[in-house]
Amino acid sequence: MRKGTQEYEEALAAVIDILRSRARQGAAPISYGDLSSELARRGYHVPSHDGPMPYLLEDASSRESPDGSLPLLSALVVLRDTGWPSGGFFKLARRAPYKRPGDDVALWSREIEKLAEHYATR
Repeated sequence: MRKGTQEYEEALAAVIDILRSRARQGAAPISYGDLSSELARRGYHVPSHDGPMPYLLEDASSRESPDGSLPLLSALVVLRDTGWPSGGFFKLARRAPYKRPGDDVALWSREIEKLAEHYATR
């Protein structure tokens, strides 16, 4: 699957749909493996840690919040072993246009809270 293809765009729409649904359910995190499995059930082969997964997550966040004003959907995706997002999430959250402040704990906690609030009414 290559970025810019119809398959990628369809998989991206599926990622956004899955993560929006999680956000509506109180912003319940999902592991990379479970997200990969859910995508497979929908017909998209996206390995949990390789290939297009990091690009799909970054693009899901940027599609939902192109100007950085809304919470980042990718905050919901966590490593199964730690229950925390990968380092890629924190790099994304700290760069423009998002520029989220605080240490990792504060940053992620705020993002999860904002996701739950934002999507509770959607």
